[in-house]
Order: sequence, then C-alpha cells, then structure tokens
Amino acid sequence: MARKRKGTPIHGWLAIDKPLGLSSAQVVAKVKWILQAAKVGHGGTLDPLATGVLPIALGEATKTVSYVMDGSKTYAFQIRWGQATATDDREGEVVETSDIRPDRAGIEAALGGFTGEIEQIPPAYSAIKVGGERSYDLARSGEAVELKSRQVHVESFTLDAMPDADHADFTVVCGKGTYIRSLARDLARALGTVGHVAVLRRTACGPFREQEAISLESLQELGQGPGPRAYLLPVETALDDIPALALTEAEARRLQSGGPVSLLHVASRFPQTRFEQGTMCRAMDGKRMVALARIEGGEIRPVRVLNLTNDIGVDDVDHA
Repeated sequence: MARKRKGTPIHGWLAIDKPLGLSSAQVVAKVKWILQAAKVGHGGTLDPLATGVLPIALGEATKTVSYVMDGSKTYAFQIRWGQATATDDREGEVVETSDIRPDRAGIEAALGGFTGEIEQIPPAYSAIKVGGERSYDLARSGEAVELKSRQVHVESFTLDAMPDADHADFTVVCGKGTYIRSLARDLARALGTVGHVAVLRRTACGPFREQEAISLESLQELGQGPGPRAYLLPVETALDDIPALALTEAEARRLQSGGPVSLLHVASRFPQTRFEQGTMCRAMDGKRMVALARIEGGEIRPVRVLNLTNDIGVDDVDHA
C-alpha cells in the first residue's frame, strides 16, 4: 500500500517573484512550508543571482511542468563590459579584463547575429551533466570543462539603455535551454571585449507574468488560510496553447480511468471542428480538467490523468 503524502493536497500554479540570493529549490521548500502543501515543484530554474518569475506547481499541476519549461521566457538583464568572470556573472572571479567599451551603434549592429536559431556553448558553471557529474561541480573542483555547442532559439534581443560606459541593459525573449550568461559572454566577444551578467530578472515564463507574481514575504503574510487562493491559478494555466475538449461525464470518467474515448462520438457534437491525428487536448468535464489527451487512430487517449475533485484548488478531504 502506497504511503500517504503528508500535507494539504493543493492543486494549481503560483507565480512567485523569486528574491535575490535564493535557489529555485529553496523557494520550492519555502512555499511547501508556508502552505503546508503535499506536493510542490517548479517550472524553470533560476540561479540565485536572478530574480523574477518562478512558476511553482502544486499537486496535480506538477504533471504539467514540462509544458512551462518548454515555453518561451523573457529576461531583462544588464551586461558589465570589460570583465570576464569564471561563472559569466558577477558572482564569479574576474579572469580577464579589457579596456574596450562598445558604443550603441556597434551593439545594435551585433544583436542580429544573436537572434533566430543560434549556436551557443553553455557556461561551465551550469547544471548540465558531464560524465554523470554536474558541470558546475567539476568546474568548482578545478577541472577543465568543455561543453558542446547547442542550438537555441532567441526570438528577440534588444538594447534598452546604456546607463554608463561600463554597463548596458537588454531584454531577451528566448526558448528553452537558452543561457543568458552565454549570450552576454558571446555578445561581448563579438564586440571585441569581454563581459558578464551583472543583473538578471525573468519577467515572463510561459504563460506566467511578473504582474501576477507574489513575493515569498506576501505569501507568508497570507499564511495557510484562504488568502493564497487569490493567487492560485488553475492547473490548466500551463496548457493555455492546448485546445480544450468538452466531454460528457461518462466520457470523462472513462478517460480518467485510463481508457480511450471514441473520437467519432465526440466529433459528432462538434461538426465545425477538425480533429487532426496527434493533436494534444485538454479533456474537460465542465470546468474540471480530467486529463491531458492525444487524438490517435480514431480515439482520444489519455496521456496524463489528473485527479482533481473540485475547482478551488484544494481537495475536500478530512485533514484531522
């Protein structure tokens, strides 16, 4: 018999405004403690140096984390010119200096080479595994780390301000796996100098925006009562790009039990809708999502079943 998970079964998403100095894992632990939640995860790591939007998944929302991690992200950051560091950010030891400071025209001319599908080498101080070990662990122990170049997508890269000769502020919209520290390092090299990330803030992560984020301090002030629910977003928030499919109660029960549902019966109720093979959809029983499903071979088949009992994000169970 499976051991019952301790804590309150809360389901949904919170957009936390991560403070400076905490790791993503530490934020998860604090949210879990504040809400006394049974299951908590996050959708997209932020380094301790970074602040901003850290999506926190609670309960059944943890089954949709990969969709947030695969989504686009927006960062506002500052490059410090003239100093290269071991970590490519301000926390590392300075390993190289340069007297060259780029001007606005030069920076703007170079940005086009860093948009679209580009190749970048991740920082040596990253969580990528090399021979079963984390790259940052190898780098900290003094080993030379050589990471392979990888392709990433940068949708836009814009220069926002140049507060002084040593600094420049940027905004980047990018896809999964893009390292802002690598962008800063490589842009500086392209401009004939060196540089590192001095300030980094994530302003959007998938469907989550900083305008709806709550600080850890505010969350703690609200405590375990109904207050936090004002910030709790539905599980399906992470799946906003995936179409919803309305099912009958009987169809929803069958899908939730792991069985397929006939596409023909469902399609007959929606004559104006085209159901393409391989399409992912949110299977809904009224306002309640019962599964993430895929259309295959004339059937709607469950991919991830969700066990949600109501619409308010907390199960109706006896916690005594």
